[in-house]
Amino acid sequence: MKVLVVGSGGREHAIAQALSKGQDIVVYAAMTRINPGIAALSQEYIITRETASREITDFCTRNQIGYAFIGPEVPLEAGVVDSLISAGVLCVGPKKMAAQIETDKAFCRNLMKQYNIPGLPGYHIFQGPDEAITFLKTTSSDFAIKPIGLTGGKGVRIMGEHVDQDGACEYIREINGGVVIEERLIGEEFTLQAFVDGKNLVPMPLVQDHKRAFEGDTGPNTGGMGSYTLPDHRMPFITDDEYDQALAIMKKVVAALETEGYPYVGILYGQFMNTARGPMVIEFNARFGDPEAMNVLSLLSSDIGDVIRGVTTGTLDKIRISFENKATVCKYIVPDGYPDNPHAGNLIIPGDGGPALLYYASVVREGDHLITQSSRTMAYVGIGDTLEEAEKIAEAAAASVQGPVRHRRDVGTMDVLKKRIDHMQEIR
Repeated sequence: MKVLVVGSGGREHAIAQALSKGQDIVVYAAMTRINPGIAALSQEYIITRETASREITDFCTRNQIGYAFIGPEVPLEAGVVDSLISAGVLCVGPKKMAAQIETDKAFCRNLMKQYNIPGLPGYHIFQGPDEAITFLKTTSSDFAIKPIGLTGGKGVRIMGEHVDQDGACEYIREINGGVVIEERLIGEEFTLQAFVDGKNLVPMPLVQDHKRAFEGDTGPNTGGMGSYTLPDHRMPFITDDEYDQALAIMKKVVAALETEGYPYVGILYGQFMNTARGPMVIEFNARFGDPEAMNVLSLLSSDIGDVIRGVTTGTLDKIRISFENKATVCKYIVPDGYPDNPHAGNLIIPGDGGPALLYYASVVREGDHLITQSSRTMAYVGIGDTLEEAEKIAEAAAASVQGPVRHRRDVGTMDVLKKRIDHMQEIR
């Protein structure tokens, strides 16, 4: 079974690592730059733009690759999956029209409204800055400001948290395009990811990400500084009923896309805010999260080849997918100055990572040296019977790295989890 991984980040390294453990799977890759971890696992790879549909498709044809696993969102928006499927390559990743659930926030909100899908915040869509700014100036409420298109996980500004009204108006002028203005949601975020075959949906363990750059959930938003899962695959601040509600929302979205003529095949990522009135949808992603992929794929105990066949042939309901009942903590190493002014080109030296898993992201190897780039560098994942054990493993590995880099020491700690639990109790 030949499988192509598209992408060159930590998420894609985790995908390639999971594939390398599958039965009779040969890994290939299409990367924008050489990820040392992915390259080491690949039979062959090409360096190309992730949106280069023809080059990626031709690479699959030459090497008789039958499957592709798409990591990031940009190739989904560019229609790389459409090109691959036309060439007979089955893809874990939706076609361009179905991927709009992530790539077009207006499409997502309007779809939920049309099909009366629960969890929809109040929202307003504006095609340009003038009308959006006029709207903001006529209200005293706080809102979430979101560009309609892709933002790399960093494009949301929350009034009352990130910016005041004047700052929100200035941000809308910077966007200078379509914008969605939504009600500000108060609660605790969580991520529910699922394998989807067009009809059937199989959920993965719940994950909570840490978006803010600095400890104590302060600083600007990032692509994610780390994340954790618990041994029971749930979160203590989410009731069974709230979990069922979130899963039902995901299923309704998949059904709505099928009705629209856009069958959804791949990974569906639901980012929810658990509020006093239940789970509300912050956004959907049309692929694995980064870092969340590293948590769940590190726990996957089923053969990933079977999962891929189930996803791509509409037979997920015939497959038993399981994950280890362990806790995971993922901690990202980032260059000094990240995210606003990251320092690239610096030498780093990993120490003894112990039992932690290492996933390379935005880092290159020059001889025997690792050199930072301008985004998140690499991630360590600790796995343990308890959250405390997993966090201790991840922290020891992350702290061992020498060089001008940093990480959030509080990711996955019991103190942070207790704050989440207490916050939800206050809200309820």
